Amino acid sequence: MKAKTEQAGQVAMHPDDPAPTIEELTGGTVLVGITRLNHKGELIEQMQYVGVVTSMDEVLHIKLRNGGDLTLPPELSAFTRAEPGIYRLRQTGEEVENPDFTASWTVYSPAPE
Repeated sequence: MKAKTEQAGQVAMHPDDPAPTIEELTGGTVLVGITRLNHKGELIEQMQYVGVVTSMDEVLHIKLRNGGDLTLPPELSAFTRAEPGIYRLRQTGEEVENPDFTASWTVYSPAPE
């Protein structure tokens, strides 16, 4: 059984601010939060990533600052324009100044069989 993934409820910076296009996202700095929950909705872990969107095909490709790669479902509506400011990653304490976009995802693990 596959894990269920959904975007967390995000509110655009402005109510009439549409989801960004892939052209707007490509080359932009994104701050991504991913929450993993078990089948009962209990927290497993929370991760944060920062990188640059490089392309989109069946998935969205992000080149992370640490040199790694992250792929996400190609759901552009999960991304919102970020409020200006300094964002601090919880795990590393790294500061990200004025990212272009943010996105939050929740991943639900399947129940054991």
